[in-house]
Amino acid sequence: MALTKLCALLSVVLVLSSSTSVQGLVHYPPANTSITDLTAVLNGHGAPGIYNTSHTPDDEYGIYNWCNMPHVRKTEYKVPSKEYSLKYLEVIQRHRKRTPYASNTFFKEDITWDCTDEGPYHYAKDKSKFKTTPIYWQAETGTQNPFEYTVGPGFVNSTCQFPDITSEGLEDSKQHGQDFRGVYGDLLQFLPLSWEKNKYQFRVTNNVITTQTLSGFAAGIYPDVDEYFAYIQSDSYDSLEPALSCSLAETVVGTYQGPNTTWSSHLDLTSALSARFRNVSGIEPNDTAGWNTSWDHPYDNLSAKQCHSKPLPCSVNDTSICIGQEDANEIYRLGNWEYAYRWRGAENSTLYSTLIMGPWFKELQGHFKNHLANANQIKYYHNFAHDESISAVLGVLQIDEPVWPGMGSEIVFELWENTSNKTNHIRVLWRGQPLKTSTPLGTIDMLPLDTFLSYLNETIADDLVGLCASG
Repeated sequence: MALTKLCALLSVVLVLSSSTSVQGLVHYPPANTSITDLTAVLNGHGAPGIYNTSHTPDDEYGIYNWCNMPHVRKTEYKVPSKEYSLKYLEVIQRHRKRTPYASNTFFKEDITWDCTDEGPYHYAKDKSKFKTTPIYWQAETGTQNPFEYTVGPGFVNSTCQFPDITSEGLEDSKQHGQDFRGVYGDLLQFLPLSWEKNKYQFRVTNNVITTQTLSGFAAGIYPDVDEYFAYIQSDSYDSLEPALSCSLAETVVGTYQGPNTTWSSHLDLTSALSARFRNVSGIEPNDTAGWNTSWDHPYDNLSAKQCHSKPLPCSVNDTSICIGQEDANEIYRLGNWEYAYRWRGAENSTLYSTLIMGPWFKELQGHFKNHLANANQIKYYHNFAHDESISAVLGVLQIDEPVWPGMGSEIVFELWENTSNKTNHIRVLWRGQPLKTSTPLGTIDMLPLDTFLSYLNETIADDLVGLCASG
């Protein structure tokens, strides 16, 4: 096993040494925090934030809320000095809170989850002849189809899709849109008017939960508009989800998430917690579906329930055996540590992040270039994505205090012009405030655009297709 790891690491080193396009990449370790310090995670107490409500008290706004992450709002927004004028705005955010993925549900859950009358909607639009009838899906169970009973029922007799943005998630998304309009519309007078559709653009992934999130957000930002089109790339090369084929990325992550690594050690150190979780969930010790290789599946299962005010699970075989809140809190701490380690803590994590979201950054750079060249009229571009999308973007920028991006996590790229000397500057907002990085860039707050672009050019390979294939 050690030899396999050494060979994989050597492969990464050889690729880097043979490619001049990534020689400027430097990994700057993140700050030592209660999230990134594994000892603190294992010996800690409590959850690393809010997990049981979308509401964050105003006097605490900005703290970590997994159910509804902080975003730009007028109350906390810092308007730059008067010599700066906002020219272009691009956002990438995670979808809103949802039911868990089917792969993250137990074979049989001890509670129900009902989505009656919630959708999701799936219907076609006729271009000119008539208005079609909206159709929404409801899961059918208890059928005579014998194959239905070869898989676990999960939430028994549920009408939900897994995953599916819930009504509460849509309400959070609408409020997000209203808050966003409050800053960039009401406060800064920058947003295009709703009918100026040549000046703004939305983009989603092939996973329908991003489109569902956009439907709520759009109702908040432009409540007078009935419908939009959203850009979507083919699922064979979607840079936003991301759904790219990159063998080198798999090689790189394997060097620090394989056997005999810090990753495998943290799983060994939490074996007692894992055993308690299996006693309730019914997951087998020899499971090969991802339950035993990280805390991702347990985290998603428990947090989705608690964000929707549902109880922590008990065993369907013995209802006296349940997941306690302290065990859930430890799982939440471990999940945050895993994301921080995967995308920022490990030495090769910056390279990994560039391989995952490098193509999207090249698109972002193209949007900046097009705007400055007056190639089109787009001034506001909004991407609806996923936690790994957000994690990789923060990984490329080398956020100083990484976390697992919660529901609705938002990164805002603001392009400003200094009207006195006609220079361009970039500000990046995370959780509503300028992003602090571990790099020499420091906090990205009115950073010269050329400096920011130089960092990206030095960090992200020129030939990503060729580099990915080299692994």
